[in-house]
Formats: sequence, C-alpha cells, structure tokens
Amino acid sequence: MNENRSVFALDGITGMLVATVLLLTILAGLTVLGISVQNENANNFYKIENEKSIKMFSTENAKHIVDVK
Repeated sequence: MNENRSVFALDGITGMLVATVLLLTILAGLTVLGISVQNENANNFYKIENEKSIKMFSTENAKHIVDVK
C-alpha cells in the first residue's frame, strides 16, 4: 500500500505548486484587467442634464446622465 506514495506526485508538492501558480496567474490577470478598465474610464466624463427635474426615487433618473465622449 505504501509503494505508490511519492512526494512529487500530483497530490503532493507538485500539485500544490501547480495550484499556487494557477491562482497567482488568475490573480495577476484579473488585476491587469481591472487596472486597464480603470484607466479607460478615468477620462470618461458624464454630464447631468435637467438636474432640477431629477426625483429622489425614480427609474427615469438614468436618462439625465449623458456620456460626454
């Protein structure tokens, strides 16, 4: 029963390293994507039209926001 055990098997150190590298790769990819989305939208300005007619609880409030770009 103990003959099939190995430190470098997929359920040993190698598996742990594969899982760690995979998680760090996903983290790096999502971080890069998040930073690029923030950079694209940092210069994207909005203009509010007819601010006097905006109601506190209304689904029509989104029509007052206009994308400048």
